[in-house]
Amino acid sequence: LQQGETIGLVGASGCGKSTLLNTVSGFAKPTRGQVLLKGAPIKRPGPDRMVVFQGYALLPWLSAYDNVYLGIDSVKPELPERQKREIVMEHLELVGLTAAADKTITQISGGMKQRVAIARMLMQRPELILADEPDASLDPQSGEDVMRLLSDLARQQGISLIFVSHRLEHTLQFSD
Repeated sequence: LQQGETIGLVGASGCGKSTLLNTVSGFAKPTRGQVLLKGAPIKRPGPDRMVVFQGYALLPWLSAYDNVYLGIDSVKPELPERQKREIVMEHLELVGLTAAADKTITQISGGMKQRVAIARMLMQRPELILADEPDASLDPQSGEDVMRLLSDLARQQGISLIFVSHRLEHTLQFSD
């Protein structure tokens, strides 16, 4: 995988797609062999590899803004409050959600929830995004919108992307 390249994985349930992502992310260890990143073995999760889960991993009682804020506050607690707010709004704008910043997660659609999760993940400035069926729980149009957003952002920011999808058309459309 080269910098800025997108690879899509498609296959039957249980064939190992998510296991591969978990191994590259550092959440799982390979049973044999090794996974290398820039020539070094991956031994644990790191901020250079961020995961977009199919289940959003958001706190439903918080607003979209607060869910994204949690990401920056936990990673960069030393930043001045004003700078954290600017970073949050910049990333909500990046995913097209400034108008929904004050809505709680229960008040927004599935596609919007996934975009909140993407905004929170992008604040880490990863080198590699691992997306495990980010379109799985979305209607076809929202799923395509989320995949297009991920693909476009990865290209614009020079981030590599590996995604898993059960939708062959997404794998063909968004992979290099």
